[in-house]
Order: sequence, then C-alpha cells, then structure tokens
Amino acid sequence: MPETNPVPGALQRAWGLRERPTRGPKPTLSVDLIVTAAVGVARAEGFAAVSMPRLAAELSTSAMTLYRYVANKDELVLLMLEAAAGEPPHPKAPDEAWRAAVERWAHATFALYLAEPWILQVPIAAPPATPRQLAWMETGLRALAGTRLAEREKLSLLMLVLGYVRYDAMLRGQMVEAARAQGGSVEAVNAEFGGLMRHLVRADRFPMLRQAIDAGAMDEPQDPAAYFGFGLARILDGMAAFIDVKNGSETGLFIEDAG
Repeated sequence: MPETNPVPGALQRAWGLRERPTRGPKPTLSVDLIVTAAVGVARAEGFAAVSMPRLAAELSTSAMTLYRYVANKDELVLLMLEAAAGEPPHPKAPDEAWRAAVERWAHATFALYLAEPWILQVPIAAPPATPRQLAWMETGLRALAGTRLAEREKLSLLMLVLGYVRYDAMLRGQMVEAARAQGGSVEAVNAEFGGLMRHLVRADRFPMLRQAIDAGAMDEPQDPAAYFGFGLARILDGMAAFIDVKNGSETGLFIEDAG
C-alpha cells in the first residue's frame, strides 16, 4: 500500500510537498501571483474582503481558474500567512540574556502585526504550522535556552508573551480602524472617550474608576510604544521571578501562600 502523507493538503503547498502540474496548457497565473494579490486585498480592505470571486476580479480571471492553482480558500489563507510572516529576528546570541532575546522577539512580533494587521483578523483554527510561522516559534524558544525551564514551561511562557503581543496589536488595530471610520484620529477618539467617562462615572458607584479619572489617568496621551513596553516589562518581570526559582536562586523572592 502507498504511504499516506500525514501533512494536510492545505499545508502541503506551503512546505513544497505538492508537485506543480507539468501537463496541460501553459499557466497564465501562478500561486505566488494569487497569494500576492490576496495579501494586497487584505492589506487594503481587511481579511474579510478576501474571497475567490474578489481575487478573480482583481486578477481579471474567473474563480474557477484560481482553483487550478490553489485547492481552496484554506490553502490560500495558509499561503498568505506564510508570505506575510517574513523572517524572524536573529536568534539569541551566545552572550545575550534570555530577557533581552525575548524582548527583541516580542517587539519584532508586535511590529509584524502592526504592519500586517489583517493577520490578527484570520480565525485561528489550528496552531501555526507553516515554515516561517514555525521559524518565529523556534526563535522565541531559543531565547529561553540556557534556563532550567522544562520544554513545556518554555512553550507556555512564550505563549503568554505572544498572547499579550497579539492582544495589544489587535486592540491598536481596532482603534485605528474605528478612528478612520469616524474620520478622526486615535487621540481624538480617546479624548472623546475620556470626556464621556468623566460625565458618566460617579464616585458613589465607581469610586476607584472615578479616582483614576480625577487623577488624569484618562487625559494623558499614551505613547503606544511606551504603553506596550510597560506591559511587556511586567510580564518579563514575572518570568524572571519564575526562572529564578527554577534556577535555584530564590533569595529575596516572596511567594504568597494561597492558603
């Protein structure tokens, strides 16, 4: 019996496991051209705008013609993600601390999401599995090399960082889209929200929130980079405390007794 290919059909093209047809008429399109057009539509109009009929119109062909090159939309989306992922930052240097390496990785991932916000609009149906996506994961895990963390702990901590990065980038992207829809800026939207909160929030019902408003916490313009960096630093602080425990350096570390 022939050996069954364990790689799902939608992934075979991304890994170069599917041979290109050599028979038939000379192709007028290419997979790369279709993927480039799809990424262009996603960048300009959002991921929801990507469809076979939309791409067919973009490429002046028919939707049926596209299916000669990509099996279905699932395969197309994987190829789009692979194309947009680019290359990860360089791996952790031998003399580089794990924290600096993780921080570089997080900032590079954040920059990717800001440059390609449509990536965050793609529904997550499975863990990342294309070559470039796995290269990003490999680089992130290498940043934690040299610690005494178990492999499962390394992966869990990396997912913690990635979750923060994805959420902050997604929130930023949604705010930009909302501001664009209103014909204004993110700063103007934030200022309007701050004024609304000052009007609605009463100290007798929301004392802590009112205290924050009165202290000007919602009035001061937030530097996006500083805001992101502050949250990332706190996550890395927690990781550092945990890694110190794993490395056997618990001096000065206070762990609250849950009981």
